[in-house]
Amino acid sequence: MQVGRKLLISAIALGGLCAAVPAYADVKAGVEAWGKGDYARAVQEWRPLAIAGDADAQFNLAQAYKLGRGVPLDPGLAESWFRKAALQGHLQAGDNYGLALFQAGKKTDALPWLEKSVARGEPRTQLVLGTMLFNGDGVPRDFPRAYALMTRASASGLQSASQTLAQMDQYISPADREKGTALAQQYALQATPAAPSRSTVGQTPVPPSRIAEQPRVTKPTPSSPPARVPVPTREPVAKPVPKPAAAKPAPVATARATGNWRVQLGAFRDQGNAEGLWNKVRGKLRGAQPFYAKAGSVTRLQAGGFASKADAARACSAAGVPCVIVAP
Repeated sequence: MQVGRKLLISAIALGGLCAAVPAYADVKAGVEAWGKGDYARAVQEWRPLAIAGDADAQFNLAQAYKLGRGVPLDPGLAESWFRKAALQGHLQAGDNYGLALFQAGKKTDALPWLEKSVARGEPRTQLVLGTMLFNGDGVPRDFPRAYALMTRASASGLQSASQTLAQMDQYISPADREKGTALAQQYALQATPAAPSRSTVGQTPVPPSRIAEQPRVTKPTPSSPPARVPVPTREPVAKPVPKPAAAKPAPVATARATGNWRVQLGAFRDQGNAEGLWNKVRGKLRGAQPFYAKAGSVTRLQAGGFASKADAARACSAAGVPCVIVAP
């Protein structure tokens, strides 16, 4: 399968001398100063602790260098401090270290860190690794997994992932899309995101991924592989799962008006298609309310009102179409 043009990710905004740690140095005090906009004081608190080996202070100092707050902007030093914290098991530092390596073009080194981060459900790394897998950029091309990761990143609310997912829909086959959607549901059930430390500064939002120009499909040339990318003229519709002759009627999932869990049933460029799908599945999701979430030019059909992740999972099983769980 040959893609007309690759999806491109924009730049993702993603040491010192040994010294004794001053008695006044405090990681949380630095976080408080950072929150007040006193970045120089925050760095002053964190630097001696980072040099002494405190992982939270190392992560915070890396964030300062990444953003150029309280210190000159220096991606190289940011990467170095993220690495020190990541090697001590600091999960958020590991996320950022993988992204920093990718941004520096060290894709082979970045891959194991991205994989660890993706396994925990980090949307930014799902966006990056999903695009790498779609383009075959440093990894073997894998359309179903690329679609699954991008679906999860989109469901988290990452707008750039929703935009990229819409572009994938122009090239990916209905069969790969269905496999990817099913895999995304598995990832949603397996993800166990870690709570950030209270002693670290917050993550920085990723800028939207940019596309140099609107991707388009070109006719294969003699040097191109014989396979071509199917471009569906309308939203691919998943094939219904045949019921065994003696199977009982499919269960009807119920929802509560006060529940905050949702399931995502599809992403469409035409809201009319989303409404049509809802009319088909609403009887199987008793009490659920439809939501037509806009993400750029894409309308994501979601059903809400489920009280728990387990209830949402049962709804996905009952819906009879590819489905992804969306956390509150």
